[in-house]
Amino acid sequence: MQPLTLRDLSLSGKRVLMRVDFNVPQKKDSSISDDSRIQAALPSIQYILQHGASLVLMSHLGRPKAAPDPQFSLAPCAKRLSELLKKPVFFAPDCIGAQVETMAQQLKPGEVLLLENLRFHAGEEEPDKEPFFVTSLAKLGDIYVNDAFGTAHRAHASTALIARYFPRRSAVGFLMEKEIAFLSPLLHNPKRPFYAIIGGAKVSSKAGVIQNLLNQVDTLFIGGGMAFTFFKAKGIEIGDSLCEDSEIETAKKILQSGKSLYLPVDVVIADAFSNEAKRKTITAKEGVPAGWRGMDIGPQTVANWSALLGKASTVFWNGPLGVFEMVSFAVGTHQIAERLAQSTAEVIVGGGDSVAAIHQMGLAGQFAHLSTGGGASLEFLEYGHLPGIDCLSAKD
Repeated sequence: MQPLTLRDLSLSGKRVLMRVDFNVPQKKDSSISDDSRIQAALPSIQYILQHGASLVLMSHLGRPKAAPDPQFSLAPCAKRLSELLKKPVFFAPDCIGAQVETMAQQLKPGEVLLLENLRFHAGEEEPDKEPFFVTSLAKLGDIYVNDAFGTAHRAHASTALIARYFPRRSAVGFLMEKEIAFLSPLLHNPKRPFYAIIGGAKVSSKAGVIQNLLNQVDTLFIGGGMAFTFFKAKGIEIGDSLCEDSEIETAKKILQSGKSLYLPVDVVIADAFSNEAKRKTITAKEGVPAGWRGMDIGPQTVANWSALLGKASTVFWNGPLGVFEMVSFAVGTHQIAERLAQSTAEVIVGGGDSVAAIHQMGLAGQFAHLSTGGGASLEFLEYGHLPGIDCLSAKD
């Protein structure tokens, strides 16, 4: 299905209700430490305002317990958005209710209102608990736009259910459109060779996408903490390394799939989960001794993978290849990131910690696409669609 886009809508004189992802990291004083998610929404916001509409923005922030909580207020986001737009951004004290409806109705073309955190109400994440919540939100606009790819895999009130109140008037914003444009070809017609790198801690959260990617990619590389579940499945000793015993059978099936798949040939191990721990590099086949744990891919793995990745036309990467939060064990992730940044391949990074590592290194501008949704990008590649996209009006 091809959803309607912002360009397909007549905006002049309308009030647009747009779901954005302003779930930004904050410091202890509530100031925003990284505004990239707000910046990512700016093209859609500016387009809507320039085309004579008023705009009501809605988002969640953090994990409040379905009740107002000052530490999760979106007020700092309203302030930052105002600075970026160089114009006032009105801020509502709630996201539903008579006062909020009045504020929305009084908006003039070119004006912006940001609602308070959607998750202050149980009806956002559990629509069945408060069915009135989604109908209250729907009163706030004439047109609905979803530009929050990071939450498009959630069937929440503001991401999936609300679109039914806007027949032929619900669309994707520019950020969502861009995400779909980069991820869809990976499922259907990628430029080959197409390689995927999957890292991170858990096999359980990525088994589905690994199995689906095996049908699409020419070669799959598996690193990070999840590699040790695969090592154990092969009968290799892993010491105190991270392992999901419940996923060993899944790992065996993936290993026996007959597909081109690479695990690390060497790993950096440590005698404690600490940046200051004693560390050494071992070959994977010799196994991790008792009392030690795997923390990063080793230099031979980096060299082997880099040589292979140099032949790729398309690369998808999701998940760090070691405990990248600790400087001593970020080497593998950083070296692969640097290799990919220099590559002539179209490199798409699937959100989450991989994107955080790339930003940390100042390499963001050297990749074809950095997805704004880790979980959403993986689910899109696993299933080929998402609730937050499926619900929108289709192009004729």
